[in-house]
Amino acid sequence: MNEVSPTSKITGPNCAKETKEIMPEDSCQYFWECPHCGEGLKAKQGDCCVFCSYGNNPCPPVQNNGGCC
Repeated sequence: MNEVSPTSKITGPNCAKETKEIMPEDSCQYFWECPHCGEGLKAKQGDCCVFCSYGNNPCPPVQNNGGCC
């Protein structure tokens, strides 16, 4: 079994700056606001959270077993 990464990097939609975020382990995060430009992202249709849609690592539940938050 692979080790689960608790962090994911998301890139701001307008400023293109990368932010390393700690992901919740037991809930979904549907929205994320860039701390650099203030613009928000919403999870894409069919994804359980913004990390699965835009992060370099999917959320911990998906990493663990392919399930959703």
